[in-house]
Amino acid sequence: MNEPFNETMLAAALDTNWLGRRLEYFPVIDSTNDYLRDRLTTHSGMLMPHGMMVIADFQTHGRGRLNRRWLAPPHSSLTFSILFRSSWPPERANWLTMLAGLAAAQAIQDETGLAVGLKWPNDVMIERDGQWYKVGGLLLEADFGDGEKLRHAVLGIGINVNIPAGQLPTPVLYPATSLLIELGRPVSRLRLLGGILRQLEERYGAAATGETPQPAWNQKLITLGRIVHLETSEQTPISGIAIATDEWGHLLVQDSAGHLHTITAGDVRGE
Repeated sequence: MNEPFNETMLAAALDTNWLGRRLEYFPVIDSTNDYLRDRLTTHSGMLMPHGMMVIADFQTHGRGRLNRRWLAPPHSSLTFSILFRSSWPPERANWLTMLAGLAAAQAIQDETGLAVGLKWPNDVMIERDGQWYKVGGLLLEADFGDGEKLRHAVLGIGINVNIPAGQLPTPVLYPATSLLIELGRPVSRLRLLGGILRQLEERYGAAATGETPQPAWNQKLITLGRIVHLETSEQTPISGIAIATDEWGHLLVQDSAGHLHTITAGDVRGE
């Protein structure tokens, strides 16, 4: 289950129509997101198609939001990034995070039978004995060009698959876990990857017609209905009840004075 990948193995395991059909595999890389972003600034970046995937068995500088380090042992997890060349309005960029979260949650649930939820804005969570544990995360880096439409976006996905307890990435806001820990047995990384890509391709197709993923995302969010404490980019702490999200995935938090705050980004801690 923890055997190294190779491009032939990966291509044979995928049954998507376009998502991930063009792929590059690296045994070791700094960061799959950084690799795609850097190539997009060069002439060769013009040749990279919509849906291209870069996947690695080990990232030496894997990272999540706010440049937090995310390091998983070699051959233990899923660490990959996908290029989207979507000419969507800028406000729809968050849909990619929502779609990927839903795809990862559904694929993990299908493969393992575990209870999977999403923590706003980008964490994949597993429930055990009334406690939520982080099993994965998403990192979206978007380029809006002239500001009138999304030029391209790089979406990174990391899932803790077969990591033993003593080798888990250091948690920040929630304790971490892996599918191996939760099931007591290893999980096929190839099958899980195929499931995530199938789910993401199908959900992206619906979103491309204008269908918002927000209702389905709301149903998976463990953040809603809870008292939350947020640190925003403006460094202004906000506490209140997370009552909903809007169509674009922004979190709506009502404070003790009844004021409604629309949160576009930030770290969430719940009670």
